[in-house]
Amino acid sequence: MTFRTASAILFSVLVLTLSGSPVHAQNLDDSEELLSVGGQSVSKDEFIYLMGKGNNENAPGLSRKDFEENLQLFINYKLKVREAEALGLNETPEFTREFEAFKENLKAPYLIKNSLEEGELRKAYSRMQEVIRASHILFQFPPNASAEDSLIVLKMALKVRQEIQSGGDINALAVEYSDDPSVKKNQGDLGYFTSLQMVQPFEDAAYSLNPGEVSEPILTNFGYHIIKVQERKPNPGQVQVSHILVRIDPEKPESEDQAKRKVADIYTEIQKPTTVWEDIVKNFSEDPATSQKGGLLPWFAVGSMIPEFEMAAFSLTESGEVSPPIKTRYGFHILRLEDRKPLDSFDQMEDQIRSRILRESRSSMIQSQVLAIQKSRYGFKENEELVERLINELYQTPKNEFKLKLESLEISPEQELFKIQDTSYPVSDFIDFLGYDEANPKSKNQGNFELWYNRYLSTLLDQQEEQHLESTNKEYQMLLKEYRDGILLFSLMNDQVWQKGIQDSVGQRQFYQQHLDRYQWGERIPVLIVKVLDKEMLASAKNQLEGKNYSESFSEEFIAQSRQDNPMAYKIESGVKELSSHPVLSECKREAGFEELEIEGETYLLLKGEKISAGPKKFEETRGQVIKDYQEFLDENLLESLRSKYAVQINKPAIEEAFVAINQ
Repeated sequence: MTFRTASAILFSVLVLTLSGSPVHAQNLDDSEELLSVGGQSVSKDEFIYLMGKGNNENAPGLSRKDFEENLQLFINYKLKVREAEALGLNETPEFTREFEAFKENLKAPYLIKNSLEEGELRKAYSRMQEVIRASHILFQFPPNASAEDSLIVLKMALKVRQEIQSGGDINALAVEYSDDPSVKKNQGDLGYFTSLQMVQPFEDAAYSLNPGEVSEPILTNFGYHIIKVQERKPNPGQVQVSHILVRIDPEKPESEDQAKRKVADIYTEIQKPTTVWEDIVKNFSEDPATSQKGGLLPWFAVGSMIPEFEMAAFSLTESGEVSPPIKTRYGFHILRLEDRKPLDSFDQMEDQIRSRILRESRSSMIQSQVLAIQKSRYGFKENEELVERLINELYQTPKNEFKLKLESLEISPEQELFKIQDTSYPVSDFIDFLGYDEANPKSKNQGNFELWYNRYLSTLLDQQEEQHLESTNKEYQMLLKEYRDGILLFSLMNDQVWQKGIQDSVGQRQFYQQHLDRYQWGERIPVLIVKVLDKEMLASAKNQLEGKNYSESFSEEFIAQSRQDNPMAYKIESGVKELSSHPVLSECKREAGFEELEIEGETYLLLKGEKISAGPKKFEETRGQVIKDYQEFLDENLLESLRSKYAVQINKPAIEEAFVAINQ
């Protein structure tokens, strides 16, 4: 019988609890109560949940016999949890620390933040299936821009957009109007990019456009952007190339012509069939980082290199294919394709995507969405007038001066900041929070009060969400209870069974003496067993063993000599062995001396000592088995005492309902 469940912490312990006589049933009235242990109710749903965790959908239904055995395991488990609670193990600092650590991990998948984050991860990976080539024009705000300045910039962006819509060339207009420093080199052409390579508003706008379409002015931290998508195509994945670089010295006008002639000569040399790429790279490439390793560069994807280099690399299709010379701001390059591979799977990229999302503005966006959902869900009502005043009055006030500033503003500590679920939170609670929160949050867009106020609010709403989870989410409730009870069960078993069984040396010896019949040797014999692997060495081994008497010293000498002279010729074992349980000795004669055996085509040479009669094992020889048996004995005694201590009442109708539910 296999106990069907997935929780290693809980049910590796439960397996040890199946012992003793069954608990007698007594009908209870509540159909949702499966049973009670010492007056504490145990729900039918908990049993069904735990049984279902290890249920293979393709497995046949649970037989009545297996169901009853599993029910007894469950009862044993609940008896032990009841005892752990009675002993106060759920109130110890160790339990609290361990359970809180579990809760942090268990609750994560159920939180609003996790759900939103998962959505952003999936959206980013979905967008990564495509790459976009786009051009843009950036209109920056002047320093310390006023609202009027911002409006002027927006009107200019709209004017230029209209020119593009009327047939104007966005790249020519970018040279004329764009504030992007790179426009002199790229004329506004950004090359190819994919998700998470641009700031979020820019990316959102670009992925909403079809080729040829022009965006409305898009506001980012850099200013307003006008974006025109030139092309969208499937993501080509990653490439690895090696290259040769001939540099251009921007300080010397003649340098470009010299570099162009040199790279042309190198390219001609590469075309010769006898040319070795690595030799050409070593002799002529001016990239010190790669010239001594064949010009090899790390794997890269779209958006990772300067556009000219990247386009040349992705235009190569066959391993070993060499590009014509291309020019970048570093000089002239010749590229050779080493390998290509598709975009990694979501599972492979998940951690990388999450890390990038959490490092950029999307993290703040997710947190803002979480806060908005929590406010709506948990009945948040703000004292808007007071909060707005504090945002303005305490904008630059340091955190440790809030209290004095509030006093100078004659704001009462008892004045309400907001309510959550009809619970009022006054200014004094916020001040107390500042006293124990040692974090150092930073934000470019918020004043000091707003920053700390939002942190305080997030802390309270997160607590509210967790409480809501524990009271309304049945799956989370069950999971939490499973781990809570599993920790208690482990603590009880560790204290009263496992560690006691290991440390109680007096109890171990008493148990050994009382159950000596369990620890008996059969007939044994001291023996040297030589399995001959190399048949050519059979005669040599026989010559060394025939006519000799077994001794431990002779055995050691033979083994040492064999390992030195012919380590692969024999497989050797020696020592005192039980005759009946050993696969070779069970076939041999019982007399001392030399013997040759053939078993299933293998040759064995035996040198045997005098037979040792059957008898009890010494305690030291069997201590490991004694400890195991003693622990089982302690567990049986513990269960027996718990059955006497706590009455178990069973609800027969609920048991039948559980049987049907588990087999559905």
